[in-house]
Amino acid sequence: MTINWKKPTAQMLGRFQPFHDGHKTLFREILKRTGQVVIMIRDTSGTDDSNPFDFNTVKKNIDYSLKEYEGKFEVIKVPNITNICYGRGVGYKIEQISLSKEIEDISATKIRKKMKL
Repeated sequence: MTINWKKPTAQMLGRFQPFHDGHKTLFREILKRTGQVVIMIRDTSGTDDSNPFDFNTVKKNIDYSLKEYEGKFEVIKVPNITNICYGRGVGYKIEQISLSKEIEDISATKIRKKMKL
């Protein structure tokens, strides 16, 4: 089951190297906005030591972590997006979601170090 491409959808953009509990918590908050989310994985694998996982590995980890939300999200690969720009109000917003300090302190860098990557 996939999302309805015509319904309002929230975007979640990142590297997810690896996808962790902070990302999952953020996903749940994003899901509240529209009821479905497109998770966009920036294609950064192999660019440096902070990007050891390829798209398929990251996607598999996300699909596993969010299996209870099947049908409410889609994972896609996108170029290494570094800027999100728009010219005027065109029907969407860019929104920062603040989470608890405990969640915001979760670090993929620290996780990779524990994994010895």
